[in-house]
This record gives sequence, C-alpha cells and structure tokens, in this order.
Amino acid sequence: MSKTNRTLGMNPETHFREIYRTLSTYEFPWDINQALSFALFRTYAVPSVGKLLYETGQFTEDTQKRYDDTSLLLEVPLLHGFDSEEGKSAIRRINQMHRMYDITNDDFLYVLSTFVVVPQRWIRDYGWRQLTDDELLASVRYYQTLGRHMGIKNIPETFEGFETLMDDYEHEHFAYDAGARAVADSTMDLLASFYPRPAKRIVNLFSRTLMDEPLLDAFRYKHPHPLARKASLAAMKARAFAVSKMPARRKPKHVYEMSRIRSYPNGFDIRAMGTFAPGCPVDHSSPTADSVG
Repeated sequence: MSKTNRTLGMNPETHFREIYRTLSTYEFPWDINQALSFALFRTYAVPSVGKLLYETGQFTEDTQKRYDDTSLLLEVPLLHGFDSEEGKSAIRRINQMHRMYDITNDDFLYVLSTFVVVPQRWIRDYGWRQLTDDELLASVRYYQTLGRHMGIKNIPETFEGFETLMDDYEHEHFAYDAGARAVADSTMDLLASFYPRPAKRIVNLFSRTLMDEPLLDAFRYKHPHPLARKASLAAMKARAFAVSKMPARRKPKHVYEMSRIRSYPNGFDIRAMGTFAPGCPVDHSSPTADSVG
C-alpha cells in the first residue's frame, strides 16, 4: 500500500475523526505522540497553567501516571468516537478534573491551540511527508469538536486562527515561574526515563535542541550549542527519510500499546483515571463497561 493514500477521498468535514485517527495510528503515530507531548510541555511555560499543575502536585509527585492518564484519556474519543460510551466517559472524566480548578477560557483555548498547531509544525519540520490541506482541516475540525465537548468558547474556525491564537498567547504570557519550572523538570526526567539511564543527559540535550528560544527562556533552560541543534535536525531528517522508504504500516499503533505507558499493564478503567476531589463517592475498584485494554 502506498504511504500517501490512506486518507485520500475522505471528506474532512464529515470524516475528520477517521482522518485524524489514521494520521495518529498509521501515518504519523510516533510524530504525533511526540508532538503532543511537546505541546503539553509548552503549556507549562504559561504561568497560570504551569503554576496550577505544580500546585496540584500531580505532575511532580506522580508524573508517570499523569502522563499516562492525559495520553490515554485523549486517545479514547479518537478511537471510539465522541458519541460512544467510552468517548463520553473519557470526556466526562476530563471535564470533571478541570472543574476542580479555576481555569479561564483563554487558557483552555491556548492549550487546545497547541494540540492543533504543534503537531502540524512538527510534521512540517520532521515528518516523512507533509500533511495535505484536507488532513490539516480534519485536525482542525477534530479539535474544534473536542473543544466544544469540553465547553470551550470562541474556538477558531481555521488553522490560521489557531496558529495566530497560539503565537499571540505565548508572546504575551510566556514567563518564568518556579513551580512551572519544577513541572517542566519532572516531565524532562520522565522523558529521559523512557531510555537507558546513561542516555539521560543526551535525551535532555536533544529535547532542548527541539525547543525554540522563547520556550527555553521561559524555563530558564540553557540554550544548546548551534552545532547540537544542527546534529539533532540532521538526525530527525535522517529518520524521516528512512520512514519514507519503509512499507506502509499494516497495523495501527495505539498510545495504550506504547511501552512508555506504564501505569495500567492490565488495562484501564476510564472512570477511575485522573484526579478526584476528596470524598469522591465513585467506586473505582471494579471493572466497568468503560474499561479499556
């Protein structure tokens, strides 16, 4: 099968979930997973987001589980649909967690914009091919739908609108916060833990070479040497070339199957994931119809 024809003929206005699911599980599973990790990382550099995550303690004290919960809950609607029982349960869990805190619509919009813009830029720079216009529109429609299910208002209608929103918000709000830096450090340590221990310093340097200067400055991270940036870019380009020559993927690659997801070796119950307010009455001890994996 050609590596470029899986989404051809799909209507991005009516089949946006199928298109985005194909991109995420067949065409660019590694790229989109990496890009979304970096998208969330960018949000820490907005103090109102990063400081809140630090104050919850979840992203510094149990980083692996928070990473797993976020990744898995976001994947469920993509795989099963927004109107499926699993999709509804995942979005309900996301909304319940968000309602525990005072989060502005502007911050919600910014985070949503990173999910649209960062993967497109990642694939533009490091992907084995470029997204088509229909694929880009499908990603916009997918996240517009997710945003509406989360009750977010004033969602942009176009990719350009999301791009302007993200860039402007970062220009206005990126700033140093000690708590946000702690969250970023914990996340960097988690990313390094996915590789052999001796590679930790290399992973840290490689990660920083993929960050732009405003993001590095917001965390007060040391800027990598230009030669390190060139080496990283060359490595990413070499990977893209190699992937472009590989046969088309025959089986989908799901987030819940990835080795870096470690918290649920026996499958997960959507209703029991994430954080809960003290005294939550829900029994999380037994499997339910919303169990996955």
